[in-house]
Amino acid sequence: MGIKPPLGGLGVTTTGVASLFLRLLMMMIFIPGFTGFSFSQSLNYPEIFGDDWKKALLFESENRSWMQPVLEKNHISYPIAIAVIFPELVRYSALRDKMEITLLKTLYINLGDDYANFSIGQFQMKPSFAMMVREQANSVLNRRSGINFKTLSDYENIKDYRKSIVKDLEDPKSEFNYLVAFIKICGKNFRTNRMDEISGLKFLATAYNFGISKNSAEIEKMIDRKFFNTKLFKTENYSYADISLYWYRQSKSLNNLQDK
Repeated sequence: MGIKPPLGGLGVTTTGVASLFLRLLMMMIFIPGFTGFSFSQSLNYPEIFGDDWKKALLFESENRSWMQPVLEKNHISYPIAIAVIFPELVRYSALRDKMEITLLKTLYINLGDDYANFSIGQFQMKPSFAMMVREQANSVLNRRSGINFKTLSDYENIKDYRKSIVKDLEDPKSEFNYLVAFIKICGKNFRTNRMDEISGLKFLATAYNFGISKNSAEIEKMIDRKFFNTKLFKTENYSYADISLYWYRQSKSLNNLQDK
């Protein structure tokens, strides 16, 4: 039978190579977070979300003319900001004709977010999220931002305050201001502007989807978790941050091609 010579003079037999390969393969399958190989595992989100992805792309292209100047004025990267909200643009396209929110709006205005905390508008923001942004916005937005949020003390009663929030969230241009303030708040509270481009985007996207009331460790823990879907009923879930990153990379690639 004889002994098979070692490969490449490294003292590793073919049997040893097979064994090593098998162990590495087992690591890929069973060890969470193993990234020893660079095989792409990215999902094809345009194919998964179909027409809803296309509608989201159309909204972005048709509204870039007013969104981009707002972001530039506040020194915020356009691709980063749009990537943060892009999954919600997809979700809005999927749900806008399937969900009646009139009753929910009435419940929220009269009773508050303990009784009805639901997503509103093109960017699918919840009233509780908008209230938190309003509370912190003045500390991160300067006079040149062009954005000014009224506080509870500016209204005669809490119902009028809630009505103003619903009204803001139903108008894309007003709702977009909350995104600007949100990114500024994250920069102050979580130092996202000091993170590298990809880490910062994934953190912002997760915080947007998960909540800015959480601490940094809680948000980090949720980055790769799969909770996002566009259906009214339970279905397959996806990572919100991964969808954001997918659009971001596609957008950057497209811009690079256009620049050539």
